[in-house]
Amino acid sequence: MYDHSDQFPLSPDIVYLNHAAVAPWPRRTADAVRRFADENLTHGAQHYPKWLEVEQRLRARLARLINADSPADIALLKNTSEGLSLVAHGLPWRQGDSIVGIHADFPSNRVAWESLHRYGVEFRGVDINAAANPEDALIAACDRHTRLLAVSSVHYATGLRLDLERLGAHCRSRGILFCVDAIQSLGAIPFDVQAVGADFVAADGHKWLLGPEGLAVFYCRPAVRERLDLHQFGWHMLAHPGDFERPDWQPSTTATRFECGSPNMLGIHALEASLSLLEDIGSEEIHRKVLEITGILTDKLAELPGVQCLSPTRPERRSGIVTIRPRHLPAAECHARLMAQGVICAARGGGVRFSPHFYTPATAVARAVDLLQSLDIG
Repeated sequence: MYDHSDQFPLSPDIVYLNHAAVAPWPRRTADAVRRFADENLTHGAQHYPKWLEVEQRLRARLARLINADSPADIALLKNTSEGLSLVAHGLPWRQGDSIVGIHADFPSNRVAWESLHRYGVEFRGVDINAAANPEDALIAACDRHTRLLAVSSVHYATGLRLDLERLGAHCRSRGILFCVDAIQSLGAIPFDVQAVGADFVAADGHKWLLGPEGLAVFYCRPAVRERLDLHQFGWHMLAHPGDFERPDWQPSTTATRFECGSPNMLGIHALEASLSLLEDIGSEEIHRKVLEITGILTDKLAELPGVQCLSPTRPERRSGIVTIRPRHLPAAECHARLMAQGVICAARGGGVRFSPHFYTPATAVARAVDLLQSLDIG
């Protein structure tokens, strides 16, 4: 077991329960960024070939993280929204096509599809949080006009976790493309793109992956890669990106075809360091610890009569997100007062969202619940 006790020296003044928003960096990530900055300060880009080695290590780590066939299947984009937009405005739509997704999902995973309305493409949003069985409801919304099923692996507000393998199997049986926004699970819950059968996967690095903002992973299944029309062009997405004098050009046959310009080398060094830590610990162990700490949090919250839990409690539906609604205090006020006392959390979905990670100690969770109880919540 890797000893990560020195990797998260958070200030004793705070309880950090906000990994579903923006996560703190591990110590090794901060160290990697300092080294990169110092190298730029003293040597500029003298050792750029070694930077490219870090980039290749990152692609390999991301491929292992999602069980992609090859690092060549991994594109490094700015954010999840860019990946979803590549799909939305890359596929050749026909008037009358439909996309099935999640009602009241995070805006990025709605507006990308709703933007296609001007082409006669319908977005059908399903309220998975109100459904007796979310997968049944999503599948029932699909029909012969449905070209794409686009879901979040975990709902950003409630933490509801979907059975992606079942949804992927349905899509394959009906010839429907399957797109997964994995930002709220990747790094906290094991993800296997082969088992899920996803055609497209996108996720930022700044949440459960413990990396910086401004860098995301995008996966496109090789068999459908060239079905996405390209709308961004530049030197980096070419089949021969280093041959600057070449008069003829073709897009790369790898996922770098979606990366039009220069890479975010600072972000690459940071995210590669963060993923090295996650690999040292192991995805199954991280998942076990995430469920353990959210279980402790849920149990403690259940003891408070003035709190309604909005998140699922069944093990197969749980994630790293626990959202509550105070019964006698506006959620926005509850959130503001908790933040003022150093409990770093978020106001989401009409409630207060807590999102601990694998390293969050039980004592921190207990402290947050004690502070919550001290408020006039009912």
